[in-house]
Amino acid sequence: QVQLVESGGGLVQAGGSLRLSCVASGRTFSQYPMGWFRQAPGKEREFVTAISWRGGTTVYADSVKGRFTISRDNAKNTLYLQMNSLRPEDTAVYYCATGRSIYGLKPQRVEDVGSWGQGTQVTVSS
Repeated sequence: QVQLVESGGGLVQAGGSLRLSCVASGRTFSQYPMGWFRQAPGKEREFVTAISWRGGTTVYADSVKGRFTISRDNAKNTLYLQMNSLRPEDTAVYYCATGRSIYGLKPQRVEDVGSWGQGTQVTVSS
């Protein structure tokens, strides 16, 4: 099982940017599709974006399309989320996640996730 540790969260003003990182342990990171989810207080965990195991294809939630960019560096076992033009409604705990199986589908629903990180808080002030 892959262990995931996120970092890079913090407090930022609306319109600002943050870059989240997720470092994975184990040799199989490069074989897993990966994703980012988020959970705001009182709300269910929701899909943000996902990337294929090779990094060739990505998918985004409509709410972040054009503002967020997912990427990965398989040589460094690291997943990234670049967040630009942040809005107060982006405030949430952000989680990185693996798909359920190597070489499998990108995780776009909570049920598609194999492993979760512990989360990192992102707060956007207005």
